[in-house]
Amino acid sequence: MGEVRVIEVHEDVFAQNNHAAADVRQMLADNGTFFINVMSAPGSGKTTLLTALISRLKDKVSIAEMDVDIESSLDAQRVADATGVRSLQIHNGGLCHIDADMTKRALAEFDLNGVDLLILENIGNLVCPAEFDTGAHKNVMLLSVPEGDDKPLKYPLMFTVSDIVLITKTDTMGFFNFDLDKAKERILKLNPNAVILPVSAKTGEGMEELESLILEAVQKNQ
Repeated sequence: MGEVRVIEVHEDVFAQNNHAAADVRQMLADNGTFFINVMSAPGSGKTTLLTALISRLKDKVSIAEMDVDIESSLDAQRVADATGVRSLQIHNGGLCHIDADMTKRALAEFDLNGVDLLILENIGNLVCPAEFDTGAHKNVMLLSVPEGDDKPLKYPLMFTVSDIVLITKTDTMGFFNFDLDKAKERILKLNPNAVILPVSAKTGEGMEELESLILEAVQKNQ
């Protein structure tokens, strides 16, 4: 019979990333910059919603934005053109996520002096981004109505690590079989502390409440 060796690993495999994330958080806290990491599946409306949110906030706080994509600078350009805020495009070399070290290197190229709010639009993916702490103070994720209310059952980690869950594209509710109460129940079962907010960038539903939520967090950080 062959010999089997058992090796016990007592260190978190994400330990190095977690240390880098803590460094990013502290650096931004010292700078007075509140950092949110926005995650979702592709097509959930991240860029559209962020453009609407930034337009509401930009006269009240100083904002900078970073976009992660495998290729192109389309989203970063869209945000910059629509809002006038500084936007940085990050190409992540074909990976399905961005980690804290990548964030740290991107920030080294970005002057954050006087920036109150830094927004990271993470790559569209419901798996990998949830596994890597970017150093953000808050994780925000979008679940769009067309995706269905069963996503918390299929991608539990994403909902577990998100502080704020935005149910987006609520203006399409009448066209899809989406049960808002079931979605909320499933999210809260995974994450009892999650703030759940239905929003529509198109109609403006929930946007004022979202604006107040982010503004309050930024002011507390200062």
